[in-house]
Amino acid sequence: MEDTVSSAIAVSEYWMGKLQLLAEFLAKLGLCVLCYVIFSKIIDWLAGRLGSRLRKRANDVTVVNYAMNSVKIGGKALLVITLLGQMGVNQATIVAALGSIGVGIGLALQGGAANFAGGVLILVQRPFKVGDFIREVNEGNEGFVSSIGMFYTTLLSLGDRTITIPNSKLTDASVINYTASGFWLVNINIGISYTDDIDRAKSIMRRAFEEDPRVLKNKPIDLLLDSLGDSSVRLEVRGWTTIEDHFVAMWDLTERIKKDFDAAGITIAFNQLDVHMIHENTKLEEKNG
Repeated sequence: MEDTVSSAIAVSEYWMGKLQLLAEFLAKLGLCVLCYVIFSKIIDWLAGRLGSRLRKRANDVTVVNYAMNSVKIGGKALLVITLLGQMGVNQATIVAALGSIGVGIGLALQGGAANFAGGVLILVQRPFKVGDFIREVNEGNEGFVSSIGMFYTTLLSLGDRTITIPNSKLTDASVINYTASGFWLVNINIGISYTDDIDRAKSIMRRAFEEDPRVLKNKPIDLLLDSLGDSSVRLEVRGWTTIEDHFVAMWDLTERIKKDFDAAGITIAFNQLDVHMIHENTKLEEKNG
């Protein structure tokens, strides 16, 4: 009987000890979750404050986003490691496990690592920034840069289509930045007939550019004879606009020049082929004569 009571007491003490350990674990877990929620909000607040200060200093939005993301990711990773240590997990074990996971992820996502490195190169070298109009030469993707992320750059095309390009492609390929100077060149190339007055055509093209309020008057307007084609004399006019006005100005100026040419009787030339027919009797006369 005493053995049975002793066994029951031992079992009871065993489970009481387990329940106490479970209660302590749950208490630590709850405290860690609470600390994570609180300190995560503090980290987000600090990242937001950093972003606000960088924006006030007129830093590029790409630099601001990278700085904010780095603070958030780095701060929360450090927070998790610290909280796991408080839960009793050996920090050396945590670091070793994270290193192994990092190697595995790196091998599985080599393209992602290349894109991240490409994003860093774009950030450092600054070949373009948000708001620029660029063209990626290899595949012909072009549009306004709407965002430069850690792995991808997003373009907004003229047709309001979103184009997402891996950063590694933009660092490995040739990229044309049309708006790096803050202005954009409008150039209109038109072919006129060989019988038309070149000086008069140039005058019409210049007047169209000079009278358009979107063409910048503090920059030169250039008129030139571009080439002598098979069917036309190619004239080109060049002027500068702001980035925002470029396309609308180009479309409107092209339409105005066409209408002004029509009113002035200047022909916009098109490819044509002159065919000379020789009558069969004429050929015989030439042969016999």
